[in-house]
Amino acid sequence: MTRPYILAETTWKTVDATPYQVAILPWGATEAHNYHLPYATDTIQADAVAALAAERAWQRGARVVALPAVPFGVNTTQLDIKLCLNMNPSTQAALLADLVSALDGQGIHKLLILNSHGGNDFRQIIRELQPKTRVFLSAINWWSCVDVRQFMEEAGDHAGEAETSAMMHLAPNLVRPLDEAGPGSARPSRLRGVREGWAWAPRRWTQVTADTGIGNPSKSTAAKGEAYVDAAVDRISDFLVELSALALDDLYE
Repeated sequence: MTRPYILAETTWKTVDATPYQVAILPWGATEAHNYHLPYATDTIQADAVAALAAERAWQRGARVVALPAVPFGVNTTQLDIKLCLNMNPSTQAALLADLVSALDGQGIHKLLILNSHGGNDFRQIIRELQPKTRVFLSAINWWSCVDVRQFMEEAGDHAGEAETSAMMHLAPNLVRPLDEAGPGSARPSRLRGVREGWAWAPRRWTQVTADTGIGNPSKSTAAKGEAYVDAAVDRISDFLVELSALALDDLYE
């Protein structure tokens, strides 16, 4: 059974007859995730969460469509890790502009970028692009829409408990046994402001972590991942329903 809210599965006959209101663009990355998770982890999660959220919104009457996921993200500080594939922010901006132009010309004037990769940040890109298009642009980092600490003992930052648990739920066949995983230990910055979180600098990944992970995955479970994903999908689907009903000439209460 095809899902009319998943573009990759849908034929022209269905697309032509469906008054889509919102497009969802999942955006991931291709990068190492410790020893136990695949390089496509971020893309798999973005794609799956977009599909689940689209399904729930569709069932509530919102005509949304999830586009194919973009599998490359900003990985400028991981270029010395074999086959971590980088897409510069300027390239992301160009790609997004092309896709938005296509949607604009086809009468789909609302877009949600569903981000799954910490190195991606679409806010400045959207600020530059928004004045040039009729498409209303929005973004959600699905890791930020609910408090992960409510579901995990030690969430971690990259391939830790949260990300591993989510993958154990969404793609268990791609998760290696946890006893193969590295500990995900990370060296803290010598800069106090960076350590305390009120200053920021990009991390030189291979100087921070030996196994490419940041966060201990040892307490990960599929049940934790299911609970977290379900909560995030609920919130994202609520946003999609609101966005689909939004009048673009009446954005504010």
